[in-house]
Amino acid sequence: MAVRACGLIIYRRLQPAPSSKVTDSIEYLLLQTSYGTHHWTPPKGHVDPGEDDLQTAFRETQEEAGLQASQLTLVEGYKKELHYPVHGKPKTVVYWLAEMKDFNTEIKLSEEHQAFQWLKLEDACKFAEYEDMQAMLKEVHQFLCSRE
Repeated sequence: MAVRACGLIIYRRLQPAPSSKVTDSIEYLLLQTSYGTHHWTPPKGHVDPGEDDLQTAFRETQEEAGLQASQLTLVEGYKKELHYPVHGKPKTVVYWLAEMKDFNTEIKLSEEHQAFQWLKLEDACKFAEYEDMQAMLKEVHQFLCSRE
């Protein structure tokens, strides 16, 4: 059976300078794992028995980044599934999109992560080594730009 995990792509909007485009003020939250290859990823984790996917995404975000559901606004209309092998077994990760209500909210990491960064799209794609993650970040950015 495939391993299933869920998470949130979290973004915040900085106060844009009058001359800049709104989309230039968007930053994405990536966490650096404290294990393995120390890769960068949005908060995510395995589904616990009895949990639905969205509950998992919010629980993992709280555990890994210290963010409560009440500090986030879930963005309607975006949900993405990534499929890839991990240790030879299939894995499915479901992501939703959420905006920080207050861009100054503190991030509190768990032991699972050693660092976090708020990154503009171009840098977020550099930090996220996997092509499907890069593609998803670009897709999210297009989605947000199309809603402006």
